Amino acid sequence: MKQLIPAAFLAIVLTLSTAYSQDCDYSDAESCPEAGAGANATDGGFFVRDNDRVVFLGDSITQQRLYTTYIEAYALTRFPEYKLTFRNTGWNRDTAWLKKRWWTDEAKLFAATGDILDKIVAESVSKGLERDVLPLKPTVVTVNFGMNDHGYQAFCPDRFRVYKRSQEEIVRVLKKNGARVALLTPQPIEDLKQGLDKDPRNQALRKFSDGLKAVAAAEGAAFADQFGPFMEVICKRSEGQTQNIGEGDTVHPGPCGHTVMAWAILKALQAPALVSSVVIDTSAKRDTPSAKKIVTENCTVSNMSYKDGVLAFDRLDKALPMPIDKRALNALNLASITCDLNRYLVCVKGLADGEYDVLIDGKSVVTITSKAGKACTNLAKVTTPASAQADKLLALVFKKNDIYLNRWRNVQLKGGNAAALAGLDKQIADFEKQINELRKPLRHHFEIKPQRNIEL
Repeated sequence: MKQLIPAAFLAIVLTLSTAYSQDCDYSDAESCPEAGAGANATDGGFFVRDNDRVVFLGDSITQQRLYTTYIEAYALTRFPEYKLTFRNTGWNRDTAWLKKRWWTDEAKLFAATGDILDKIVAESVSKGLERDVLPLKPTVVTVNFGMNDHGYQAFCPDRFRVYKRSQEEIVRVLKKNGARVALLTPQPIEDLKQGLDKDPRNQALRKFSDGLKAVAAAEGAAFADQFGPFMEVICKRSEGQTQNIGEGDTVHPGPCGHTVMAWAILKALQAPALVSSVVIDTSAKRDTPSAKKIVTENCTVSNMSYKDGVLAFDRLDKALPMPIDKRALNALNLASITCDLNRYLVCVKGLADGEYDVLIDGKSVVTITSKAGKACTNLAKVTTPASAQADKLLALVFKKNDIYLNRWRNVQLKGGNAAALAGLDKQIADFEKQINELRKPLRHHFEIKPQRNIEL
C-alpha cells in the first residue's frame, strides 16, 4: 500500500522557522549597543542549577556520549561558579520501558492495557531506575527515548501506548525521588532513500514526539523537541548530496549532528546565549555624568586606556565560551548555534572608520571594521585564549565520561570488587578536579589597534 503523508506532518516541517540555520552577525555596527540584550548569562531560567547532579538517561544515542558531553561542557563553562556533576546512563537498544535494564515480555506488554499495562510498566521502570539512576541521587534527569520504541516502522498504536505510559512512569518515579525531569524527543532518522519527511518511520517519530509533549505537560516535566529543529536542518540539503548532514549513520549522528541536537535541547531548556559583553565608548568624556564609557555584562573591565587610536583594557569574564568539538564545526553552518548559545562580544564606539586588529594577550585574533564610528564582533567565532581553555575542558570531560561508562558497565554491573571501583572513582574525581580548575576564567589583555591606512 502506498504510504500517505499526513498534511499536519508536512505543515510542521514546512512552517519551521528558517532562523534555525541563520546566524546573527554582530559585525554590523548598528547592533553594537544592544548586542547583549536578552542574552543575560545570569538568567535564572536555565534548567540546570547550582548544586545539581545531572543524569542523562537514554538509548545508544545517549550512550554515544556526544550531545550529553556538549550539554555538560556548556553548563560547566557558562556557570563556572556552580557546583555540578554529570553522569551518562545511556544504554544501546534501550526503550522507555527500560528493557535493557529489566527483562519484560514485550508480546504481553504491547497487548496490555489498563491496570495490566500499569503493572508491567511500573515494575520495569522502577527496577531499571533503581539499578542505574536512583543510586546517583540525581536532582536533574534528561530522558531521551523513542528511536527503538517506535520499532523502526510506520506508526504503531500499541507501541505508542506503551511509550507514553512508560514515560509517565519515569517522570513520576524520578519526581518522587526529588529529581526535575526533562523529556527529550528523538531526532529524526536521516535516511536519504526514504525521503526524510516522507519516511513513515519519521512520521511515526513525529507522533511519538507530540505524544511526549503531552506527557510532559500532564506530568509537570520540561520538554525539549529535537525532532523539529533537526528535521528542518537535514531537509535543507544541497541537491545531489549523498553524505548525511548529521555525519553519522541514519540513526546515530556524528559529532556534527549531536551538536545540532545539543543546541536544540539547550535552547528548549532556556540556556542563556550570552557568555559576556563589553561595550566601550571611546568618545565619552569622563567628566560627563550621563556618559557610559564602559558597559559590561557578565565580566569586568579594568586598566582601560585610549591613546593614539589604540584602545587597551584588561577583561575578566565570568564565563567561558561554549566549546565546539573540532569534529563538529560544520554544525555552525547548519544552525544558529553561535548566536543562540555563544555570544562572546566586544563592541567599540567612537572609532574612526576603517579596519582594526583585535589582539588578546599580544596575539591577533580577528580584524573588525568600524562603520559610522562603531565596531562589534562575536569572539566566539574565532580562536581566543578563552576558547582554547574551554577546548581543554571539553577534552577532559570526554575522558571522564569514558571512565564512568567503563566503571558502570564493565565493573559495577559485572560485580567488580571494591578496590577496582575505588580506583576508577579516584580517576573520575581527579578528572573532575582538573575540569573544575579549567572552568575558572582568566584575566586577558585586549588591544584594538587601527591598521596603518586609517586616519585618526
